[in-house]
Amino acid sequence: MSVSITFLGGAGTVTGSKYLVRHGGQALLVDCGLFQGYKPLRLRNWNPLPVAPQDIDAVLLTHAHLDHSGYLPLLAKDGFGGPVFCTAGTRDLCAILLPDSGHLQEEDAAFLNRHKLSKHEPALPLYTRLDAQHCLSLLQVQPTHQTFEPIRGWRATFQNAGHILGAASVLLEVGGRRILFSGDLGRPDDLLMHAPDAPPAADTVLIESTYGDRSHPPGTVLDELGPALARLAARGGVAVVPVFAVGRAQTVMYAIAQLKARGEVPSGLRVYLDSPMAVSATELFQNHLSETRINRSELHAMARGTTLVHSVDESKALARLHGPRVILSASGMATGGRVLHHLALHAGDHRNMIILTGHQAGGTRGARIAAGEKTIRIHGRDVAIRAEVVQLATASAHADGDQLVAWLRSMPSTPRQVYVVHGEMAAADMLRQRIDHALGWPVEVPEHGDMRNALKQESKQPPALI
Repeated sequence: MSVSITFLGGAGTVTGSKYLVRHGGQALLVDCGLFQGYKPLRLRNWNPLPVAPQDIDAVLLTHAHLDHSGYLPLLAKDGFGGPVFCTAGTRDLCAILLPDSGHLQEEDAAFLNRHKLSKHEPALPLYTRLDAQHCLSLLQVQPTHQTFEPIRGWRATFQNAGHILGAASVLLEVGGRRILFSGDLGRPDDLLMHAPDAPPAADTVLIESTYGDRSHPPGTVLDELGPALARLAARGGVAVVPVFAVGRAQTVMYAIAQLKARGEVPSGLRVYLDSPMAVSATELFQNHLSETRINRSELHAMARGTTLVHSVDESKALARLHGPRVILSASGMATGGRVLHHLALHAGDHRNMIILTGHQAGGTRGARIAAGEKTIRIHGRDVAIRAEVVQLATASAHADGDQLVAWLRSMPSTPRQVYVVHGEMAAADMLRQRIDHALGWPVEVPEHGDMRNALKQESKQPPALI
């Protein structure tokens, strides 16, 4: 009896990861991600899946980022009631990220209705905060390195993937096949997280390709951030740092604590974390320290050196402060959130600094700042950019092309098929070429909606939907 994989997301794009595995009349979904970014991708979230949610027997989550977990509230709302298996870290982060996602969906719908900007009457959220809170009851924690049965007769094992708290690769054994899902792989030299576990033997591999077309530069975040903050402190400026609430915020906080301990940055340089979600994610670290490279004393030093900003009033109060300081605030690409208020206030002063901490997707304010635009539009007005702009090249939490190939090369035996997923087309195809040339393995970049036999090696099969 065959085992099929249908690529319902994360194919030809770096978002919306969903991989449907079917065997013997049963179905399991690996990841349940939300499409984000460009409007044509976001519209896919509104299209029904080619399988009824109630016909899916179980879900496995590799980690909590919304492009891997954010569709789960809608899946449950539409009739899925089975178990969702994940690690403890993923469960804890989902409890923060999913309700917040629902809240943002409600806010967006309310804005459209208030300003009569929607073609629909009324505009509705994809799902609500309450929908997200309800789906959390489906999450069932499984420890890493222990095999369990997500469906009777199916075996699954989580392995550490680095990247963020709780992130895992998944080995799925079904119908005599061994299918390995990489999830998002972290860097072996990550500042905060341990290196990903070596991959096990598998017949079929799905490998992410977010950074499949590039190599990270040498050095660490400390090497880039230290000189920048030293310049900032010397001229008494304010650094506004757009950060991703889960992962990047904590990396930058830890880096600043280390730089202060080394004497490379003044110990009195004040640091503020102004993002409720990032504050909550940071507080989780004390429960999951074993997943990280830092010890409890380093965590405490990181916390002591950062003022956690919770309320809107506390956030507004930052504007009344004087002297050099660093404000970390979401979102990471300056698409919304409290960081916009800080940019509007501080971007126009040449003594200040805007520090971009990762890839800035096309069309975002962060991308326009990185490209050197002299003004950006914030809350309906043009804001001049006179502050120094620093874009960190060493802060990524994803393995690069070299590291992805090295991870594959460490497999104990050659797989019979590799599928390159979860990357923009240029990145995915470059990684495909590298796997082909460097390893000589059968490799393919599937398209959205493609269905493949788990062991099928030829890539001529036309796309098909289940």
